[in-house]
Amino acid sequence: MHIPDGYLGPQTYVTLSVAMVPIWTVAAIRVKKTLKTKQVPLMALGAAFSFVIMMFNVPVLGGSTGHAVGATLIAIILGPWAATISVSIALVIQALLFGDGGITALGANCFNMAFIMPFTGYYLYRLLAGDSEKVNRRVISAGIAAYVSIVVGAIFAGVEFGLQPLLAHSASGAPLYAPYPLKVAVGAMFVEHVVFFGWVEAFATMGVVAALARQDSALLAMKPAAKPLRWLWGSFAILVLLTPIGALAKGTAWGEWSTEQLQARLGDAAPSGLQRLNGIWAGAVPDYAPAFVKNPLVGYLVAAIIGATLAVGITWGIARLLARKDDRPSTPHKSA
Repeated sequence: MHIPDGYLGPQTYVTLSVAMVPIWTVAAIRVKKTLKTKQVPLMALGAAFSFVIMMFNVPVLGGSTGHAVGATLIAIILGPWAATISVSIALVIQALLFGDGGITALGANCFNMAFIMPFTGYYLYRLLAGDSEKVNRRVISAGIAAYVSIVVGAIFAGVEFGLQPLLAHSASGAPLYAPYPLKVAVGAMFVEHVVFFGWVEAFATMGVVAALARQDSALLAMKPAAKPLRWLWGSFAILVLLTPIGALAKGTAWGEWSTEQLQARLGDAAPSGLQRLNGIWAGAVPDYAPAFVKNPLVGYLVAAIIGATLAVGITWGIARLLARKDDRPSTPHKSA
C-alpha cells in the first residue's frame, strides 16, 4: 500500500500532503491532552511495531506481496490520534531512509495508513466491543476492525491510483501518472486486501490483543500499563529477529512497481510523468539492504534494527514533549 513516487500527480499528492498538516496538528493537540507520561514508552513501541510489521511481506497468487500495518492495534491501545502520529513516524522513516513509499506520495501514504486506518479501526472496535469485559469479544472485535480498516485504506489508495488518468493526461488522452482506471485500480486493491492482506492484519491484531488481555488488560482500556513493559519489549525483540522471513517473499506489491516493471506489465513505455518522478529518492539504505552487509537476510535484519531504533527514539522524543507531565487528576480552582 506504499504508493511510490510517480504514481500520483501533483493534483493528488499536493492535496493530500496539505490535508495531513491539520491532521497532524490536531493529533498533536489531542495527544497532548490525553497521553500520560507513563504511556510514552508504549507509543514509541507502537511506532516501532508498525515499522517492523510492515517488513513482513506476504506473497500471494499472481506474484504480488503485501503486509499488515498495525494501525488499528495502536489505536485500540492509545487512541486514533496517537496512532496517527506513531504510524506517520514509521512511514516517514521508511520513505526517507529506505525508499519505501515515495517522497511526493508521503502525504497520501500517511493519509491512507496513518489516518484512515486507525480511525476506521478504532471506532469500529469501540462499536463492536462496547464496554464488554469478555476477552473473546474484544479479540474478535479487534480482528474485524483491523480487517475492515486495511480494506478501507486499500480502497482509498485504489481511488487515488484510479483518479490519475482522469486528472492528468496528455492532449491525446494518455495518462501521465498511474495508468490504470478506477475500475482496475480499486478492484485490484480491494480484492487483494479482502482475500489476503485483511486476514494478515486481523490475525496479527487479534494475537496481540489476546496477549494483552492475558498479561495486562489495562492496556486495552487505554490506561498506562499496570505491569512493567519488559515482557512486551521482549516480545517485540523476538519479532525483530524474525523479520528476515519478510525478505523471502518474492514479487512486488500491486502499484509499487519500478518504471521497468510497469513497462513490462504494460508492454509499452510507462507514462511520462511517472518516468520523471519514479525513483527520484532511493533513500540512504534502499530496499532495506545496507551496503555494508553482504548477506541479504542479515542485511534485512540490520535494516529492521536500524528502523525500529529510529522509530522508538523519534517517537519517544515527540511523545515526551506532548505527554502530560502531571498524571494526577486536576482539581478545580477554588476562589478565595
